[in-house]
Amino acid sequence: MGIIVLLLAAAWTTHHAVADFTTDTETRSRLTVVWISLFLVFLLQTFMYHLERVPHLTERARRQLDSLHVSILVPVYNEDPGYLRLGLESFLRQTRMPDSVHIVDDGSTSSDYTDVRLWWERAAAQAGVSTTWQRMPNGGKRHAQAHAVHASPEADIYLTCDSDSCFAPNAIEEILVPFARPRVMSVAGIVIATNNRTNWLVRVTDLWFVVCQLVDRSGQSAVGAVMVNSGPIAAYRAELIRDNLGSYLTETFMGRPVMFSDDSLLTLYAQQRGLTVQQPRAICFTAMPEKWSHFSRMYLRWMRGSTIRSVWRMRYLSPARPAYWLHAMRWLQMILTQMVTVWLLIVEPFVFGEAPPSTLLVIPFLIGYAQGLRYLSIIRSDERIRQRALTWLSMPVAIVLAWTLLRFLRWYGILTCAKTGWGTRQSGAEVSLNASAGESPQDQPVLVGARTPYPAPTAASSGHQPLHIPAPGPQRDQLDPSSRSY
Repeated sequence: MGIIVLLLAAAWTTHHAVADFTTDTETRSRLTVVWISLFLVFLLQTFMYHLERVPHLTERARRQLDSLHVSILVPVYNEDPGYLRLGLESFLRQTRMPDSVHIVDDGSTSSDYTDVRLWWERAAAQAGVSTTWQRMPNGGKRHAQAHAVHASPEADIYLTCDSDSCFAPNAIEEILVPFARPRVMSVAGIVIATNNRTNWLVRVTDLWFVVCQLVDRSGQSAVGAVMVNSGPIAAYRAELIRDNLGSYLTETFMGRPVMFSDDSLLTLYAQQRGLTVQQPRAICFTAMPEKWSHFSRMYLRWMRGSTIRSVWRMRYLSPARPAYWLHAMRWLQMILTQMVTVWLLIVEPFVFGEAPPSTLLVIPFLIGYAQGLRYLSIIRSDERIRQRALTWLSMPVAIVLAWTLLRFLRWYGILTCAKTGWGTRQSGAEVSLNASAGESPQDQPVLVGARTPYPAPTAASSGHQPLHIPAPGPQRDQLDPSSRSY
């Protein structure tokens, strides 16, 4: 209801602003068609992401999913040992344990993982989880994943993650649920920030990232057309990856090998075979950039990868696939938004001598606040609800950032998409678990018995009543006082 009310307010404000743009009493705004087109796109988005539903399993389907061999692929390169261990520990706290975990050190130069490896091999053996740990010369994330694939030929499902991924206690159990439908080829999870309390850059990034997943990607999921799975948590049918491994490792663009955008390429393979969906109850924590230099390099890599993947979608996706048209709609939306911006800031003042009405400033913030309400549908046990509400109130910062610096980086990334190198973590981990907390160790959320901070969520929802996910192990009153469940 909050989303509907805010969107209606945005519609009224848009009408008011358009009415202000008049050349005479009978002529309406020169941007009327553009305004209407953009608002229809927003309404379609809203309608679609409210259609996303979490599937319900029969007992027979659950038994079939339980019989699948799930292998987790963990490529590691110059990762902070604390984050790596935190992630590995989360694999052993699952309500549905993985059958095997395969870790590949891609020639790291800044970290020694001897202690982590010794601990992991003992812990995995005690938990009955098969594991391998390989070290190979640096060849990139895709080659590290390929080594892990070759080490697990018996897998039915490959679960890809990053070396700083920390799964919520029921992440594996939940991400398998959509595979009960035979046509589903890949499943995306929801990614939130482990270090969301470090500074405001991380807070705003977490807000923006979560809203994008629960708005844009949820709408795509409603029609089985998720275009990009998140690297920190995604699951694929094993034969899909095995059959496409050759082209996955040898992708080139303009004659240059592509080192990034691996998740979107795997998603494209899945789109060609069947449905690609999102599971909003499969939650993963990841370390978000804490410095602007790190964030800008990451965002540039995403924009370059997005441009390359756009070319492949137009070339290889069938127009009979919903993803083809959703992709076209996204480009239409981006072009129309650019037209509006240039028209309002340049054409209207300098050509027609009319300053844009001040009400125009209100429209993007109303729409942003409406869509941003989705951020509040994920409830964390390590954060008070008023803190999440405070983050939601910072939506104007995210909007201004998107309309200024990120817009420049987007177009710069499009124009420089031929630069296909990775670009981050070349000199070591850029985010450290101990350094990123921004608080004393006793202030961090800790589960009794855990050796490292473990931020466990208690609810996730996408247009539904919140799903309460109990943390594994001790009861709530045994948790550190700084962690509160809702």
